[in-house]
Amino acid sequence: MAELNPLIKQRYSPVIFTKDPVTNDQLMALMEAARWAPSSFNEQPWVFVVANGFESDARKDFLSCMDKGNRDWAKTAPLLMVTVAKSFFGKNMEPNPHAWHDVGLAMGNLILQAETMGLKVHQMAGFDADKVRSLLTIPTGYDPVAMVAIGVEGNPEKLKGDLKERALTRTDRKDVSTIVYSEAWGLPL
Repeated sequence: MAELNPLIKQRYSPVIFTKDPVTNDQLMALMEAARWAPSSFNEQPWVFVVANGFESDARKDFLSCMDKGNRDWAKTAPLLMVTVAKSFFGKNMEPNPHAWHDVGLAMGNLILQAETMGLKVHQMAGFDADKVRSLLTIPTGYDPVAMVAIGVEGNPEKLKGDLKERALTRTDRKDVSTIVYSEAWGLPL
């Protein structure tokens, strides 16, 4: 079997971050990595709205859009972000059914770049998309996809209860045989 890039295996989503800032240079490197992701018709349908730093005026708005469980730990991250998908093709204004997929590819690039820089990324589905749209003035035709926390991982031993257990437990991955089929659905590779 071919050797897996170690950055892929070391990636996980922490639930505690240090107070170390994400510098503007680091943020731009993350955005540059995302920018180079492939996309359908090279549409690049991703937009990122960020609140960088604990003093950001928008930080409270970002946190208020998260489910309580996410807000409880995400508040420790110095960089909060919303990923957004442009839901139509710019060339003909037709729906782009691949936009969310392409945002995911951009985030894949961003996450690997973060790993090379000693940063961790935690994406969240638990948020109020309508509130994000309203508070961050996201226009029609653009869909909030996920909220994201980025920073240097903190010490999970400082956590308590379920959050500490969650931080100290690494999840396993499904066996390849359960996610890859040969030539037709359900046929073993």
